[in-house]
Amino acid sequence: MKRIAVVGGGIAGLSAAFTLEKSRRQSSAFEYSLFESSSRLGGVLRTEHVEGCQIEAGPDSFLTEKPWAGDLCRELDLSQQLIGSNDVERKTYILVHNKLVEIPDGLMFMVPTKILPTLLTPLFSIKTKIRMALEWFHPPHKAHEDESVAGMVERHYGPEMVDRLADPLLSGVYGGDATKLSVRAVLPRFAEMEAKHGSLGRAMLAARRKMPSNTTSHPLFTSLKGGMQQMTDSIAAQLNPDCVAVNTEIESLRLQNGVWEVAGNRNSRTFDCLILAVPAHSACALLNQANPGLANELAGIEYTSSITINLAYDGQVRAQLPAGFGFLVPRSESRNLLACTFVHTKFPHRVPPNRALLRCFIAGTRNEGLMKASDESVVAVARRELAEILALWSEPVFTRVHRWNRAMAQYGVGHLERLDRIEQLRSRTPGLFLAGNSYRGIGVPDCIRSGYEASRAALTSLGIMDQLSAVRQPA
Repeated sequence: MKRIAVVGGGIAGLSAAFTLEKSRRQSSAFEYSLFESSSRLGGVLRTEHVEGCQIEAGPDSFLTEKPWAGDLCRELDLSQQLIGSNDVERKTYILVHNKLVEIPDGLMFMVPTKILPTLLTPLFSIKTKIRMALEWFHPPHKAHEDESVAGMVERHYGPEMVDRLADPLLSGVYGGDATKLSVRAVLPRFAEMEAKHGSLGRAMLAARRKMPSNTTSHPLFTSLKGGMQQMTDSIAAQLNPDCVAVNTEIESLRLQNGVWEVAGNRNSRTFDCLILAVPAHSACALLNQANPGLANELAGIEYTSSITINLAYDGQVRAQLPAGFGFLVPRSESRNLLACTFVHTKFPHRVPPNRALLRCFIAGTRNEGLMKASDESVVAVARRELAEILALWSEPVFTRVHRWNRAMAQYGVGHLERLDRIEQLRSRTPGLFLAGNSYRGIGVPDCIRSGYEASRAALTSLGIMDQLSAVRQPA
């Protein structure tokens, strides 16, 4: 009997375990075990229900265009629970000199595709608008080396575009710095467009023309009616309880004669395959003995911490707030807040009609000190900045603070080259597979995909996928 261990019960580990569970039901050739150090499964996907409000402690949704999360939900019979963002009222602001300025229509991420809104917006100076016009004549350029997102955007549109759009947009996703993030890892499509078309604007329009005219418009974001935790709870309910161990901290790993010895909670067990679905820094600590070279490469993947602060207010505040999904804060504004979502607009089903719910986001190295501050201090920082930005002086009905220490992977310049080295070292380590947000995407869909691929690769290495394929062949 072959045995597979999955270490880490976040969404990547759950995706891996769910894939293994489905295969186990068709084959008696293997068994699996899922180990999670905390008391609950689901990692950063955590939903609370407070006074009629749905509070997301971690990600509040996933990108609709990435199919893996939606496909998994449908496989879990959650199709009727999927709900899109309220895009009819989608409007996002950028804080500029302490005033909220709407992102103009026609900007696809940071690429202008409509002339008039771009010319009329107060978001950019005349100098930047001229740069935008000249960008249409940018010649094709294929970089020989990786560069930062900021470097690429500045070459096309100038430094103001980096400060007022590129950096705030990426900070809201990665909690990082556009001057450090790799364009090839974070925005691979942009690198491809520049190599083929030169101008990002012309490339975007060319891509739009190729889209079928009858394409159904999908919401930008998708979530679940019961909250993001509904997904992980549904996966957990599908797993064999005998295969799941929570409150189990894996303390050491040993590889001997192609077999993994996994030790935790004063016990050790042996496995033929090991899937590490934990942050790179945790995988590094566990692999120091088994593969020091791989551990060293994993240590090079940096992480930042984040804090989400949910503040609920009464209906009077809701009526006073700007329309739209919320705002982003450039680094040049010298604020602690990186973003604020108006949850009652983005996902109205999460908030009663007589409530406003604001979800604030703090992350990055400049805010590491707040990770150790009290909840009261963190709320005070958020309230002070909301008062200065929105003139919101009212006392919140309730607040919730959630901290995520070293949870957001930073894909620095050279990240893809590092992944090549990691893959070479991993492939020479028998029975080892990696999953999670450290590698090829930090969003929920990417983590689901990574867990699925790691488990399939593990089953293939044991010859079990071939057996399953033979079982599925028609007679």
